[in-house]
Amino acid sequence: MSVAVLSIGCTEPWNAAGLGLDIRALGACGVRPLSVVAGVTAQDAHGVHAASSVPVDVLSAQLASLSDAEFGAIRIGALLDAATVRAVATFVRGARVPAVYDPVLAPSGGGRFGDDATLAAILAELVPAVALVTPNLDEAATLTRSARPATLEDMERAAARLRELGAGATLVTGGHREHDASDVLVDASGTVAYEAPRIAGTLRGSGCLLACGIAAALAQGATLREAIERGRAFVRERFANAVEAGGMRVAY
Repeated sequence: MSVAVLSIGCTEPWNAAGLGLDIRALGACGVRPLSVVAGVTAQDAHGVHAASSVPVDVLSAQLASLSDAEFGAIRIGALLDAATVRAVATFVRGARVPAVYDPVLAPSGGGRFGDDATLAAILAELVPAVALVTPNLDEAATLTRSARPATLEDMERAAARLRELGAGATLVTGGHREHDASDVLVDASGTVAYEAPRIAGTLRGSGCLLACGIAAALAQGATLREAIERGRAFVRERFANAVEAGGMRVAY
């Protein structure tokens, strides 16, 4: 039986991101996907039209139902309120496996997930509980309450700040950079810049794909830096093979 990875996040109807995409992505990475629904959203190419957390008791019951499950890593996506964040953080602290958190604070089509209390809970409780947080440039700016990183040095400073807040490691992703798609990692061993040329076009759910690829590799026994290399390669492969759906370029 293949190793499993638990994905915690939100649904969206197109399965271009969120839990629906995670199931396909984790399977493609050779692991068994387990899923816990933390919220339900209505999204399309034009943005978020509605979003609601599931009740915390329902979330907790889903997590409890996995008491007999063996999984090697956790992937966390969008969480919509502070109570949900706290419940997930508590679970992660007790799970004793690496967790990869893609801090989806706003979808690419527009809108916002969560409020100021949600952000405060993310910074105080979830970020210190995870092995890796993978913000894009805008998310890094929001989480560090600073300007959007413009240079690799800015990205390193943002990543270091999130490590100071307790994250095991931070990978600031540069997919929205103008001239390249370089990422910057800050971990316990120092800093690595993963420099790469841009691929023309867009891809919905690229952050989900990256986090899934990294989580799958960690569950399979890779080191963090090896897992990041594999996750980045997975995203670029899906970028090259993306399809059109609903006015979006999607992975599957």
